[in-house]
Amino acid sequence: MVIKMKLKSLSKEEIELMSFDDLAYEILKEKGKKMKTADIFGTIKDLLNMSEAEYEARIADFFTLLATEKRFIQLDKGFWDLRENHTAKIEIDDVEDEEELEEEIEEETDTEDEDSIFLDETKESDDDEADDELKDFVVLDEENDGEL
Repeated sequence: MVIKMKLKSLSKEEIELMSFDDLAYEILKEKGKKMKTADIFGTIKDLLNMSEAEYEARIADFFTLLATEKRFIQLDKGFWDLRENHTAKIEIDDVEDEEELEEEIEEETDTEDEDSIFLDETKESDDDEADDELKDFVVLDEENDGEL
């Protein structure tokens, strides 16, 4: 089988020294596709010559290990795969989100520029109104003693 080729090239002692999560990682890596918990642990059982009783006693702990180990991701219908096989889509989405965000920022900047033009015109209008209010204002010269 292709699954065991790399692992099979290791000595029994080397395999026995590997943790279950490292074995599961290698199995999924070599298989190249998702697998169910029982199938992954069944392969480990075969590699380690585990008894059926030991398999049954440890499979629940193995499931917990997969669930807590960040290298693995649980998929639909009880399948597991390597998280690294499922990050490309997320990265693409992140790039698309980043591009959309940049476009929104550019649009907001353009809108702000337009708003600032209107604000400047508003300020000019305010200045015109202030001038209109002062048109009836008369400055008296002190020499004339308040006479016009």
